[in-house]
Amino acid sequence: MIGGLFIYNHKGEVLISRIFRDDVSRNAADAFRVNVIHARQQVRSPISIIARTSFFHVKRGNIWICAVARRNVNAAMVFQLLHAVLCVMKDYFGRVTEENIKNNFVLIYEILDGINFPLVYTTVLEVIDYGYAQNTDTGSLKTLITQAGTRSATREETAQITNQVTGQIGWRREGIKYRRNELFLDIMESVNLLMSPQ
Repeated sequence: MIGGLFIYNHKGEVLISRIFRDDVSRNAADAFRVNVIHARQQVRSPISIIARTSFFHVKRGNIWICAVARRNVNAAMVFQLLHAVLCVMKDYFGRVTEENIKNNFVLIYEILDGINFPLVYTTVLEVIDYGYAQNTDTGSLKTLITQAGTRSATREETAQITNQVTGQIGWRREGIKYRRNELFLDIMESVNLLMSPQ
């Protein structure tokens, strides 16, 4: 799917860089910075094609997150992945700002790569494996990556107050047992047929 993932600040400095495939090089980060972030005219399209390389980018505040692909990929899936990565980072360390990314870069690489874990956990732990989205559920990631991100104090205080007042219970904790284990599937079939008159 994607060949690389870059996170930039508003100046175009690369904060996080992860290359998943050999067809994308580190020079792609410079091409995006020069042609999109430092462009004279504002780039309105969320997809930029520069030298046969597609750049899918999302700007959140002063942060640019960019996925790079040299192949024909499904744009909706790439944007879903970018927003999922942003949501995972937000769940770990609050607002996605340059300061929070710099303070938590080890955690971000751990989430993206699944490093420092036994082989059994790495396929479950990685958010992206060889450019393909694997696991973007924050709940399952937090059970394996117990390192807490650095958050701002005000966010933690408001969350603690909310939990005390409402008695909020975390969703889907371990050890929940149901009387009947059921699974419902909706099977939808469609057939496309092309026939000749003969």
